Amino acid sequence: MRNTFADTLTGCAAKDRKLMLLTGDLGFSVLERFRDSFPDRFLNMGISEANMIGAASGLALGGMKPYVYSIIPFATMRCFEQVRNDVCYQDADVKIVGVGGGLAYGTLGPTHHAREDIALMTSLPNMTVVCPGDPVETELLTKLSVSHQGPMYIRLGRGGDPVIHQSRPDVEIGKGIMVKEGNDATIIATGNILPNALAATKILEEKKMKVRLISMHTVKPLDADIIRKAAKETDALFTVEEHSAINGLGSAVGDALHAQGSKAMFRKIGLKDRFEQVVGNHEHLRQANGLSPEQISSAVLEARKTLRK
Repeated sequence: MRNTFADTLTGCAAKDRKLMLLTGDLGFSVLERFRDSFPDRFLNMGISEANMIGAASGLALGGMKPYVYSIIPFATMRCFEQVRNDVCYQDADVKIVGVGGGLAYGTLGPTHHAREDIALMTSLPNMTVVCPGDPVETELLTKLSVSHQGPMYIRLGRGGDPVIHQSRPDVEIGKGIMVKEGNDATIIATGNILPNALAATKILEEKKMKVRLISMHTVKPLDADIIRKAAKETDALFTVEEHSAINGLGSAVGDALHAQGSKAMFRKIGLKDRFEQVVGNHEHLRQANGLSPEQISSAVLEARKTLRK
């Protein structure tokens, strides 16, 4: 995803001279094309994320379109006060791009894991939050972000994320994508866990269960219509996210279902409420949190058993 983002933004910058890219001393081997193509619009701000956000806000208020790029904990948590006061309070046109969604930086440990960023960013007034599910969504959402006015948080995977969409879907900020049809249950996924959610639907299909899959690439504003439709047409809804199950996609979908008065079964599948105490790669840590395709499919099957009682 990060390479797709960088390549897409570079292409957009060739058409829009207001686009700028700021980095907190990282992204090399990823951001060189932008740096070499537009050296006067590329700023390495060093390991000084609070200052970087403040500078981006000033650039935006001066008429530029800055994108800020860093690893998620440093792009969101280290500088949260500046994101809140300098960007969102001013309704500044700053795009914050966080790389390494969820447990993507596996062996680097909890300091580099992103388990609460969606909760933080969705809580801020004026902030739009998007989490592409694959490189295709990344390209399309990056292009849309250029014309979007106002603060936006773009949550990316680390790299090597598989392509899910074999054709280019219609992508609109605030509207989910129907990835797969099904009427027995619905899985709503966001971000780089989408491939595991798709694999889980294929396992369930082998068990004679047709599961609808929705890519909810925009968490704020949330697509209430696609949720309402799924609740009416399937008897159980499950959210899958590589983020804390507290105050992430699942909580947002749960709030929407409650507001709609839905009686559909609803369960959240996400990261456990803990810091990781083991060292492991990305997939190892996903499995430790019940996010492998096999574990997701098992959770769906177990929950649906209660419908028959």
